[in-house]
Amino acid sequence: MRFADTGCRPEIQATLAGMVSSGRIPHAIMFSEPDGGCGFATALAFLQYLYCSARGADSCGECPSCNRISKLIHPDVHFIFPTTAPRTSLSLIQEFRALVQQNPHFKEAELYEALGVESKSSLIAVAEAREVLGTLSLSALEGGYRSVVIYLPEKMNQEAANRLLKAIEEPEEKTQFLLITHAPERVLATIASRCQHIQLGGSMPAPEFQEPELLKKLMEALLSKNLLEALAVGEELAALPSRENARAFCKFAAESVRKMFLVQQGIDLPGGVLGMENEWAARARKTFPRAALGCLDRASRLIERNVNMKIVFTDLVDRLIGLV
Repeated sequence: MRFADTGCRPEIQATLAGMVSSGRIPHAIMFSEPDGGCGFATALAFLQYLYCSARGADSCGECPSCNRISKLIHPDVHFIFPTTAPRTSLSLIQEFRALVQQNPHFKEAELYEALGVESKSSLIAVAEAREVLGTLSLSALEGGYRSVVIYLPEKMNQEAANRLLKAIEEPEEKTQFLLITHAPERVLATIASRCQHIQLGGSMPAPEFQEPELLKKLMEALLSKNLLEALAVGEELAALPSRENARAFCKFAAESVRKMFLVQQGIDLPGGVLGMENEWAARARKTFPRAALGCLDRASRLIERNVNMKIVFTDLVDRLIGLV
């Protein structure tokens, strides 16, 4: 992967190349990108330029080091990404390589699909940190840099983050950490503060919610006081492919509830978000919309704080059914 192939802005390419050319390379760089952005491709291009034996304005793309890095098989470059126990990044590296070769601008959901893991329970566990730290304790096999690429450091649990913190704070000579994040605000602050931050594109927008039927099912269960059915819908919401999708549901549901509030205040509302708000407003208590908005906002904040999704939506259902 050469800088020219990443799709990132020319000034970013020039900055990264300048770090290497000047010898002033931060020991830890954190790339922030929207999902499906150029973060991983840019990190790979930076490493290829760093290791290249014939670099100019860009890596040569032809030397043995460039060849190995482009195929993710360089012995001194290690990759960490979210998985589900007991599998580790090393045990799934073949699947990861195949994904990157097919599309270096892959999305988070595509990673989980390629690895065959559940997105809702995926994380970077302490076993990953131990494995990498053990590898970094050995000399570089080719005598140059040793590099660790961490995809989605916001998915590290506390123990893994604490283990890696010391290595990032006080790295051995010629040790390079590259982090690619979709949510820099959720990366452990002590790790983030040790990194050179590079923003690639804007912050990731919340996706549009694509499964409106889930809200219909939830509202019908709530209005019918059917707790078991409402909890079943909560299970479906907990199984959404990502936390961003879950937050998108909360935003979508909140918009619909606001429409219900307007209907209950006597404001004419043709259509609405789902076309069901008039009916729901007639069946729900007048106190429901305001209280429900508070519950949805709470759920969204818990999702952002990485609380278990099943707990979040079970709690949400339990709160809402007492309000209708």
